[in-house]
Parts: sequence; structure tokens; C-alpha cells
Amino acid sequence: MTNEEIQQKLKEIKQRFRLSMNGPTAQSMRDKGVEYRVNWGVPFIDLKRMSKEIGQDYDLAIALWKEEIRECKILATLVMPADKMPIEVAEIWMEQTHSQEMAEMQAFNLYQYVPYAAELAYQWMANDGEYYQICAYNIMSRLFMKGQEPNERGIHEFLDQAMTSMKADSQGISHSAMNAIRHFSNLGLMYERVAKSALQKEGIELLQ
Repeated sequence: MTNEEIQQKLKEIKQRFRLSMNGPTAQSMRDKGVEYRVNWGVPFIDLKRMSKEIGQDYDLAIALWKEEIRECKILATLVMPADKMPIEVAEIWMEQTHSQEMAEMQAFNLYQYVPYAAELAYQWMANDGEYYQICAYNIMSRLFMKGQEPNERGIHEFLDQAMTSMKADSQGISHSAMNAIRHFSNLGLMYERVAKSALQKEGIELLQ
């Protein structure tokens, strides 16, 4: 698409958001501390349906992400082709992430599918940023759920970081880390034993 076509598409998409606006949902999110410059409160299921109509489109995804609108950013994660997204773009998007919802959306909708998913997860687990870590553990959870097994070094690195994150002040981080450990333990008996042993050393019980 040309730049003019992209801008026209953006205009049409934003008009659809206005028509789908859910005021009570948007207000509820604000009450819970989820702040966006613009938030129409459009349900995720509607955004997913819209993304299927639009299809995969790299240039449109880039343009959508630049909009300081909740729905545009979520839609960007849905229409971005995972196999065409450079790691540098993923790093920029994560840098510009300012809510737990958006960190989780990126992991669930997009980063679990990129070729460098594990690389991102290990890199961001070690980052001090709250949303980096939440995104990282959500990526790991999805990879483990798909049966992707880490090598020996990966096991130690994941569990070391996760044990540290379990003690974080942020509930978002500790909850995401526990979820990842739970999915790690579901990979098989050996993984379950290793996870339980690491948790027991910290006085934590594995939640199933």
C-alpha cells in the first residue's frame, strides 16, 4: 500500500473503533489504573475479528502502532506478520509499552510466533523493566505450552530469573513468572521435579 492508502485505511479503522466504542469498559479500565491517551473500550474479540478481515500487513501494523490509541496498538500486534517482523522493531515496540495489558497482548498475539521468540524472552527476563519481564514470562509460557523444551543452559537461566522474579514487588511480574514455571513443569516429569526443587529452596509451593 502507498502512504496515502495506509492513511485512508487508518482513518476507516478509527471510524470503526468509534462505532464499536464501549464507554463502561473504557471507564472500568481507567478505574483499574490502565491508562491510554485514547481508549475506546473495544473488546478484544471485536479487534480479533477485525484483524481477520484486514489480514497480515506489515506497513499497516507499523502505522497502527504509532497511533497513541489502545485499539490501534492491539490491532497492530494482530496484523503484524510474525515472520517479517525484525527483532529491532520488537525492541522498539517493547520500549514504548506502558501497560501490563499491552505487554501481555504483544506476547500472546505476536511474539510467541516470531522466529526469535526465545531470544526475546531470555533477554527481557533479565531486564529491570516491569513490562519487559511480564512480556518475557508470557512468551515463555506460550512456548512451553507448545512443547518447546529449553536446553540445559536455558533451564538454569529461566529458573534463576524466575526465582528472582517471584520475589518482585510487582504482582504482575510474580504472577507471570509463576505461570511460566507452571507451564515449564508441564513439559514432563523431569521438568516438574526441577521446578519443584528450585521453588522449595525459596520456600515457594508450585501452583497447578
